[in-house]
Amino acid sequence: MNTLELASHGPVIPVIVINRLDDAVPMAQALVDGGVRVLEVTLRTPVALRCMEAIARAVPEAIVGAGTVRSVADAQAARDAGCRFAVSPGYLHEVGIACHELGLPLLPGVSTGSEVMQANADGYDFLKFFPATAAGGIPMLKALAGPFPDVAFCPTGGITPETAPQFLALPNVRVCGGSWLTPSDAVEARDWGRITQLARETAKLRRG
Repeated sequence: MNTLELASHGPVIPVIVINRLDDAVPMAQALVDGGVRVLEVTLRTPVALRCMEAIARAVPEAIVGAGTVRSVADAQAARDAGCRFAVSPGYLHEVGIACHELGLPLLPGVSTGSEVMQANADGYDFLKFFPATAAGGIPMLKALAGPFPDVAFCPTGGITPETAPQFLALPNVRVCGGSWLTPSDAVEARDWGRITQLARETAKLRRG
């Protein structure tokens, strides 16, 4: 799978933090039931890898990826857990090469022209623009389109359901990353119906 294929499954990739292993499968199923299949589970909690394994095993319709991949070891662990892609908050040559060698599609994070060039040099032309809002948002993405007309982006960080269509309207944006699909209060309450409804609403987002 090429990471650009992820954009074909819907306009938003949820950025998910899971604190309880028991939440992983019902949360993933709730998102899939709402029409969101591509799930980025971040490596920010002690149970993250086990959550990825559980989702990959129990929710076959889900396309599970590992977020916050910061090292070669993270990439290997993600692959071993059954992840089908990886997402990094920044770009390191050694991580990019390791993902190539592992056959693990990587969506590498960038926020500057230099980082775009570094990722390009290693064969990556679909990149995560992070943190999107703090790093310049829509004006920055428009500026990057000039010198990098062949690069596509997935802006992530600070994007809301209200601003997502504005980002999606940019020619160099294919999909957005968003954390609003799994709000912490809904997860804490195990309100999976609310998450399914948020997923349904998100799946309907159109380019502004």
